[in-house]
Amino acid sequence: MNFKIILKKITTNPKSGGIILTACTIISLIISNTEISNSYIHFWNITFLNHSITHWVNDGLMSIFFLLIGLELQKEIKIGELSNIKRALFPIICALGGVIAPTLIFSIFNFGSSQQSGAGIPMATDIAFVIGVLSLLGNKVPSSLKVFLIALAVIDDLCAILVIAFFYTDHISLFYLLIALLIIILLFLLRKKNVYVIWPYMVLGAALWYCFLHSGIHATIAGVLLAFTIPFKNIKENNPAEKLEHLLHYPVHFFILPVFALANTCIVFGPNWIDSITTNLSLGIIAGLLIGKPLGIIAFGRMATAMSICRPPSDLTWKHIYASSILGGIGFTMSIFITMLAFENETFITTSKIAVIFASVIAVLLGLLSLEILLKKRIEKH
Repeated sequence: MNFKIILKKITTNPKSGGIILTACTIISLIISNTEISNSYIHFWNITFLNHSITHWVNDGLMSIFFLLIGLELQKEIKIGELSNIKRALFPIICALGGVIAPTLIFSIFNFGSSQQSGAGIPMATDIAFVIGVLSLLGNKVPSSLKVFLIALAVIDDLCAILVIAFFYTDHISLFYLLIALLIIILLFLLRKKNVYVIWPYMVLGAALWYCFLHSGIHATIAGVLLAFTIPFKNIKENNPAEKLEHLLHYPVHFFILPVFALANTCIVFGPNWIDSITTNLSLGIIAGLLIGKPLGIIAFGRMATAMSICRPPSDLTWKHIYASSILGGIGFTMSIFITMLAFENETFITTSKIAVIFASVIAVLLGLLSLEILLKKRIEKH
């Protein structure tokens, strides 16, 4: 069979991205626990321009990923599922519940102990893996469900970035933040002046990313902010936001996300890793991700809906929303990142990493199974 035909089949299959992401994660975890573990981990920690390869992946390549996600959200806000204010508020309020509840549950297990600084660990959702898992379900996932989960995860991650900035960062550079603010203002002026040429936004976007990289705030936020300054018009011939979205789709899903998975799953399981699961630190993280996440999302969503503050997508039931909220428990790399900031004790760090992976794997399996059953029933009814 012709190589181009094979490549086309892979790239057009909606499940391919999730399969590749899952494969890279498994491969990385296996290599990290073999005889070549030290060499493999050393590779990702090689430093150039004052940052490790992993850091460049997380703060550099993932900024492009967040740019794509921001462009997709802007489109939904303009003409899609989030164009109605009450529907747009729904994932925002759910995300707040998904941040608060896990933090409280973790604190119940660890309040007053030397591990209480890890309260932010179960609050984060790994949006990259959530999207990867969703893609495993293929075309069965309705667009409203995908948009809800993406919006939920983005708000969740933005909350996590703010928490990192205020509670886990030693120094914030007001100088770089001020320059970043000026760049954002300039980007919005370009948009207001109807500048549809894409390169000025990319040049200023690179400068914005550089400022956030040196500001003390996670640089990926630059991708989201840049996305909302790029003009979106409901005209295919002159729509820079949509053109850029199509341009970024394949490199993000078939290069950036697989590299992200490889770089962030270099985790060594010690001989006594099973025993660490029963510690208060582990239980707080696991309960926070697996119970706190869906509980907070559903509770806040239900209350806000009952008060007519917002409303869920009309074509989804609360069962669909509950099943998808389980995927919010995929903390994975974002939770591991907060772990590295929260603790200096190597034992705490290793224990937290294992707990995050344990909870994330269960969240993937339960979320996939629940959605598979519900979406199958949904298709049968139609």
